[in-house]
Amino acid sequence: MTRRALVADGLGSLAIEDRPPLEPQPDEVVVRPAWCGVCGTDLELLRGQVDAGFVRYPLTLGHEWSGVVEAVGARVTGIAPGMRVVAEGIIPCGHCPSCRAGATNVCETYDEIGFTREGGAGDQVAVPARVVHRLEDEVPLLDAALVEPAAVVMTGLEKVRPQAGMRVLIVGDGTIALLAAQLVRLSSPSEILVAGRRPEQESLARTLGATGFTTGDPGGGFDLAIEAAGVPEAAITAIGALRRGGAALLLGLPPAGSTLVLPADKLVNDDLSLIASFGYTSAAWARVVSLLNASRFRPGALVTHTFALEDFERAFAELAEPTGARGKVMLELTGG
Repeated sequence: MTRRALVADGLGSLAIEDRPPLEPQPDEVVVRPAWCGVCGTDLELLRGQVDAGFVRYPLTLGHEWSGVVEAVGARVTGIAPGMRVVAEGIIPCGHCPSCRAGATNVCETYDEIGFTREGGAGDQVAVPARVVHRLEDEVPLLDAALVEPAAVVMTGLEKVRPQAGMRVLIVGDGTIALLAAQLVRLSSPSEILVAGRRPEQESLARTLGATGFTTGDPGGGFDLAIEAAGVPEAAITAIGALRRGGAALLLGLPPAGSTLVLPADKLVNDDLSLIASFGYTSAAWARVVSLLNASRFRPGALVTHTFALEDFERAFAELAEPTGARGKVMLELTGG
């Protein structure tokens, strides 16, 4: 008996490999993924463009996934086969100063599923039981596969604390940008303007909470600007659109070595706050799961393309060159 795994070598090669089945270690859980999302970071992993300190090849891709527990280790309690779950991808050590302060996203020991550990783009994935979160039975596993990027957004939003009545600008029209629109809507802003690249994204943006969409100059006077495009130019647009006293949140991950040049006088004279956010904390992940379990957050409308694992080439082609409106691209493993 073997299991399938979608493996990248960092040199542009991607293939399904047959590997031995997984057995959980005493403190681990083995999960059968139902859905696994692919994103721009997976393209960068495929091409070897991610900082070498954050990846180990050959790598089974998949850092956005949900599934059903298959087996648990001898010391695991409270988790049983058949449970529907998601699991944090960033595996914190739990004892360094950052972890003790709750900043598990910047744990001193970097370890992440789909980067340094085998990911969820396959038939099985093994994870420490301490990062597993149970889903209510009514939560669609397709929606749950979006917990990872949603937790990225949640971690950033908790730093800037959006308030009711704010004017919010989101620069970008990909998954992180669209999830930002959906989650920031929970704080009742007066406006959510998405400044995107492709006009085809407007309908999707509005479905997920945007009150406006533009591919041109977004204007100014915004209380909060969220950069979610992952390029330096997007950060400049976000900062330039703020009112005096406003805040910019940088969520996008620019290519390694990118440089951002900013007008220092404007930052000071306009009393601007510039806040960057990496990954997600365990607490933010738990809050997203809580929203899902309470039926307050249903991001499944973001999924526009699904492919079988064997059709991974088509999935990555759509990811690299969209053919129309495109939200999240998902690989279907068992569905549900």
